[in-house]
Amino acid sequence: MREVRERRQAPCPPWQRGALLARRWPVLLLLFAWLPLATAAPSVALNESERAYLQAHPTIPLCIDPDWWPFELIDPAGRHVGMAADLIALVSQRTGANFTLHPTRTWEESLVASRAGDCLALSFLNRTAERERWLIFTEPLMVDPNVLITREEHSFVSDLGALRGKTIALPRGTAMYERIARDFPNLTIIPTESEREALALVSERKADMSLRSLIVAATTIKHEGWFNLKISGQIPGYENQLRMGVLKSETTLRDILDKGIATLTALERRQIVDRHVNMTVVTDVVTDYTLAGWLGLMLTAILATSLLWMARLRKLNDQLKRLAETDPLTGLPNRTALASSFTLDILRAQRYDRPLAVILLDIDLFKAVNDQLGHLMGDKVLVEFAQLLRSGLRNVDTACRWGGEEFLLICHETSLEQATQLAERILQRIREHRFPCQRALTASAGVAAAMPGDTVARLVQRADDALYVAKHSGRDRVRLKLAELADVD
Repeated sequence: MREVRERRQAPCPPWQRGALLARRWPVLLLLFAWLPLATAAPSVALNESERAYLQAHPTIPLCIDPDWWPFELIDPAGRHVGMAADLIALVSQRTGANFTLHPTRTWEESLVASRAGDCLALSFLNRTAERERWLIFTEPLMVDPNVLITREEHSFVSDLGALRGKTIALPRGTAMYERIARDFPNLTIIPTESEREALALVSERKADMSLRSLIVAATTIKHEGWFNLKISGQIPGYENQLRMGVLKSETTLRDILDKGIATLTALERRQIVDRHVNMTVVTDVVTDYTLAGWLGLMLTAILATSLLWMARLRKLNDQLKRLAETDPLTGLPNRTALASSFTLDILRAQRYDRPLAVILLDIDLFKAVNDQLGHLMGDKVLVEFAQLLRSGLRNVDTACRWGGEEFLLICHETSLEQATQLAERILQRIREHRFPCQRALTASAGVAAAMPGDTVARLVQRADDALYVAKHSGRDRVRLKLAELADVD
């Protein structure tokens, strides 16, 4: 563990005291600005069972990461200090939950103690599948992005999955260790005992990169003077959602903590971060702050450049995602966009016994438009057809270009009968619409509703079967599929 030393201020003559106070006044202001928040904070309302729980548990053993500065650590006096300690202190004050520190030497020891039931709560951690085996989690106390740290000569990383033969240093037992091992088998993980060791390996060219909290990386780089390091990218969805974890048996404790966490404001969180990241250290010698000022400017420049590249990478990733999930001709979502959300829609409808229906539409004799009037005219027809569908739907419904001249409508909170009526109205609007090809167009529709045990493939297949019947029974009509073998007019 990185040693935390107690600094002593050397005696100084009166003419130096004014200079020292001038250098320390920003920190003093932050401290005085934060103190009223801790003393004037409101208490939360607990119900009878929650009050009874706290009476039965006058002290609640808490395990922490003993070496994760500035988030948290155990100081030489055996106290829990850092951002997590300050946030938990506010939650404790507002709920009445009284935590006592269960000391450990490493984060892995804390996890072992938690599994054994020696501590009812863990302080500052991400939720993972492995941890959900024995823990339940509160709402986040803090959200902090994780960034890729490399040496300054390393190129920016836009796709971690595309790297080959690279090593990444990560502390053992952390959520990021678990997630990187699962999601990026192309990387070789070098396990470390601490955040500092992981960054030291990168600085010494013993590892290609590390994935660390932006706050921790900035603080460690500044304190250790590792200005040969830089931020080289960010993995979307890999931010730290730092929560408290409690044993699965302690649901009441989790509910109490959530009530306290809900009272934390953005201002309180920001002031706590500033209080620890911008800490001033007074040494026992007169310090020349010129070099420190230049190093601070260098760090600021490095972080500013890295954050600019992160913003660019995020913007490019967002653009790529939109391109991958949007039909370029009509602007509607494509099949890729619905891959995950459609499955969740069906599962949600089944779980809560809510109606969900789909309508599969196909433009009748569309091939004749392409063959006789050209594909440019066909594209114009498709664009206008998509606009017609979009304007006829509720905001909660989804229109998607399923392929070619086929379009899929997902109708939430809609029964089979209601979806059939909607399909009839859409077909009537199509009959009455004047398309740019200057000829009357019609469409056929197949309707199906979600049933127990349905998947996306089965639901859409029933709608497609109904559409086939509509096409082969004269076109310009609606057919629906009640079950696997029943087609209904």
